Amino acid sequence: MSSKSSARLAALTVAAVCTAASTVVLTSPAHADSVRIHDIQGDTRTSPYAGEQVTDVTGIVTGVRTYGSSRGFWIQDPAPDADPATSEGVFVFTGSTPQGVAVGDAVTVSGTVTEYVPGGTSSGNQSLTEITRAAFTVVSSGNAVPAATPITARSVPAAYTPVPDGSVDDLPLRPARYALDLYESLEGMNVQVSDTRVVGATDPYTELWVTVKPREHRNLRGGTVYGSYDSQNTGRLQIQSLGRAADFPDANVGDTLAGDTTGPLDYNQFGGYTLVASDLGTLESGDLRRETTRRQHRSELAIATYNVENLDPSDDTFAAHAAAIVDNLRSPDILSLEEIQDNNGATDDGTVAADRTLATLIDAIEAAGGPRYDWRAVDPADKEDGGQPGGNIRQAFLFNPARVSFTDRPGGDATTPTDVVKVRGQAALTLSPGRIDPASAAFEDSRKPLAGEFRFRGRTVVVIANHFASKGGDQSLTSRYQPPSRSSEPQRHLQAAAVHDFTAKILKTQKNARVVALGDINDFEFSATTAILEGRGTLWSAIKSLPESERYSYVYQGNSQVLDQILITPSIRRFSYDSVHINAEFHDQISDHDPQVLRFRP
Repeated sequence: MSSKSSARLAALTVAAVCTAASTVVLTSPAHADSVRIHDIQGDTRTSPYAGEQVTDVTGIVTGVRTYGSSRGFWIQDPAPDADPATSEGVFVFTGSTPQGVAVGDAVTVSGTVTEYVPGGTSSGNQSLTEITRAAFTVVSSGNAVPAATPITARSVPAAYTPVPDGSVDDLPLRPARYALDLYESLEGMNVQVSDTRVVGATDPYTELWVTVKPREHRNLRGGTVYGSYDSQNTGRLQIQSLGRAADFPDANVGDTLAGDTTGPLDYNQFGGYTLVASDLGTLESGDLRRETTRRQHRSELAIATYNVENLDPSDDTFAAHAAAIVDNLRSPDILSLEEIQDNNGATDDGTVAADRTLATLIDAIEAAGGPRYDWRAVDPADKEDGGQPGGNIRQAFLFNPARVSFTDRPGGDATTPTDVVKVRGQAALTLSPGRIDPASAAFEDSRKPLAGEFRFRGRTVVVIANHFASKGGDQSLTSRYQPPSRSSEPQRHLQAAAVHDFTAKILKTQKNARVVALGDINDFEFSATTAILEGRGTLWSAIKSLPESERYSYVYQGNSQVLDQILITPSIRRFSYDSVHINAEFHDQISDHDPQVLRFRP
């Protein structure tokens, strides 16, 4: 069972009794007779009938969901009212596979109106209006399904949501003014999108993202770029299917779902508003190709960062990662790797060493025609660095000894911090490799920065490999709270301050020191996290040297965005930067991150 299904199953019992943690239900339901669906939905996000019994609600069945834990069917009133804010559709939750009901049936439904919150109330998600504890009667079959409401570039407002600095639950819906209000006003209804471009590749849960606004922050590869907190990209919509998973298309960013995609509009924990398609458009390939960066010149030092997504010796992706490093990244001189797991991966038995993981990757790179890399890392203390339980992820350096040398200063371990001293007029690390401030609360249950000294053509370059705290726990863009809370941000701010201060100490010791701080920063180039890292001229995020449309390393919910960065000190002036798109836009990705490459002449 998928984690998504498990989450839903935990929230609702098979008998369709809703838990207090996930719903808003009155304890002593009243009764409401002769109400229509638009009465139940009302003109706000929560039903005026929440917690009440309703009787003989009429509608035409527009979709039946027979899989997962959220089983039931959608009904829609074929005689709508004149209010565009009130939806004419609603989901009838049955818990188990609904029997004796089909699309086109006219039904009457009695049950309890419930506001179900996918992910629980602590998630901050909006609620989904449902009829639960339902009893239904089929009145007739073979009726015409209410015509699908088109969702188009013209119909979706440019403004995303009102910003009340709090809950939007009770605000009257204004679907002509705000995109989230429009989607809410269509909740449960039969909707349609046509000839939409894919902006988020098919994932393992058979979901993809499209946009109904083809010009909205489009980049040359077909994605939709997330460039600020105020440009949420209102045309994005998640697509699932009511059909077999095997029939769902394997789509990449830039592909097109040609023709019409039609079905009820749902709201779920993992993406918000979702068109659950009874009819899917035809996939047309955009012929997206994986990028290849140029090879560094002899006098250029090439440094890359690459999140290899929980790599351990049991994985079958080593050859693919090796090919990416050799063919797409052109064998960078120094490679900072994130999410290197220990030698037995997620097995939680106290193992922390990762020498087998790294040796297996190095062997694969050599077999793919690359150099024989050497490596340096510091093993974490067991279960102290977060990530997949038992995996003990950490950063590690690979480097090509034919091009660069590593300055070893022994003594670095999980808990001993490295420091900065002056040696013959230059800044030097006391431990190399060594960890930056590993006992700090900033790095509690998170990866500690790894610092190392390298020599290239007689020049020293200090490299700091990072993997900041994830965005787990942040509220979604479709949250009932606007603006959504980014609860994970304060820890990243502390981490950014620690790395900035360490870099500033190096520059205070040697004004023209060459420092590269890189990795999975887990935050955007326009974020406060990046601003703290940069400080006042200490570091600069080199991805900002790219045009705005090319700044992304990750695709989340149809937004192409920056999580991986390479930051440089002022002495690194002549450089080239490349975000090498080989993973994030593809359904057959070997990691969810794209690597980044910096080339410069020290």
